[in-house]
Amino acid sequence: MNAIIHMDLDTFFVSCERLLDSKLNNKPILIGGVTDRGVVASCSYEARSFGIHSAMPMKMAKQLCPEAIIIRGNSGIYSKYSDQVTEIIREEVPLFEKTSIDEFYADLTGMDRFFGCMKLAVELRKKIIKETGLPISFGLSTNKTVSKVATNEAKPNNKIQVSQGEEKSFLAPLSIKKIPMVGDKTYQTLRNLGIRLIKTMQEIPVEVMESALGKNGVSLWKKANGIDHAPVIPFHERKSISTERTFDRDTIDVEKLKGIYIAMAENLAFQLRRGDKLTGCVTVKIRYSDFNTYTLQKRIPYTSADHKLIPRVLEMFKQLYQKRLLVRLIGVRYSHLVGGGYQINLFEDSEKIIELYQAMDKMRIRFGDRSVMRASGLDAKTIGRMNPFNGQAPMLLANRRQ
Repeated sequence: MNAIIHMDLDTFFVSCERLLDSKLNNKPILIGGVTDRGVVASCSYEARSFGIHSAMPMKMAKQLCPEAIIIRGNSGIYSKYSDQVTEIIREEVPLFEKTSIDEFYADLTGMDRFFGCMKLAVELRKKIIKETGLPISFGLSTNKTVSKVATNEAKPNNKIQVSQGEEKSFLAPLSIKKIPMVGDKTYQTLRNLGIRLIKTMQEIPVEVMESALGKNGVSLWKKANGIDHAPVIPFHERKSISTERTFDRDTIDVEKLKGIYIAMAENLAFQLRRGDKLTGCVTVKIRYSDFNTYTLQKRIPYTSADHKLIPRVLEMFKQLYQKRLLVRLIGVRYSHLVGGGYQINLFEDSEKIIELYQAMDKMRIRFGDRSVMRASGLDAKTIGRMNPFNGQAPMLLANRRQ
């Protein structure tokens, strides 16, 4: 029997801030852009009681809850706590998947013969809480879908186990919005079909769902019936994307080199956002005409924003570059990738900047990844060989709401 646990750090950004300042406990907290043009990236349960949610304009959130404490957010702090939790899970379970900065799946199949899966999950949760001080909830069932739904039902800071054979009955009374993959558009389509509860979807013939929503309808029907064969994908922190450019003629033109580095950093950042990924490490590479090759690597707070990554790349190039030496090859790599780029980017910028990125990325997806770029990178007619997600095609830009 499969045993899959889904773990989610409750209101993660808020919890991190409360660890640093206990005066924030039990108060409505908003994390995101601090100006009226900013966007809510995360909010406490106290703030949610006023109708506030992630991705809401900060101006509207302040109107709903004038007494809320607003914090800009610090991705460096959140990255640090996320890494701590990751290391604890890595030590305790043989196979786990990190799907975002604050969410994990672990495959405990077969471990019940030694400890009991529920007991193991409970002890893992206790260890995370004790060693980090962060609240965390989990759901345990036979597959990823049911476990994720169970976690959301367990919150805040609790746990739920759904035993084998009870998946359908557990899901039945819940709203269809509880099913992973059901966004606003799909929800409205299902409501138009008269489907409000998961129980109704369970009773509908799969052919009807396929007729209404195509392959997505079949997938939703399976999830509604507690069927999900998706495996836990082993987490490899070193997964990366990179690009290199070898020059036909070795060059000493510093402005040309800077322009190409900018174009590389910008294009790779777009690839991150398109795959709903964040990078936690940047590497810059330079090879001279004598074939001596140098690299510089730096850990950074998780991000996928051009204006955060480009200055890092240029700063590292400045440290590496030896004047008066001809350059044969340059490259950039983003590694230590994690999922969940949408939410963390909300507190980095105003709503205006976020909308600008989304508009540019839509144009790149439609017309090509170099159809929109910074003027400083225009001279980089070709960027070079690219390695996106170790050969795996990235997903389209996500529109996730948490």
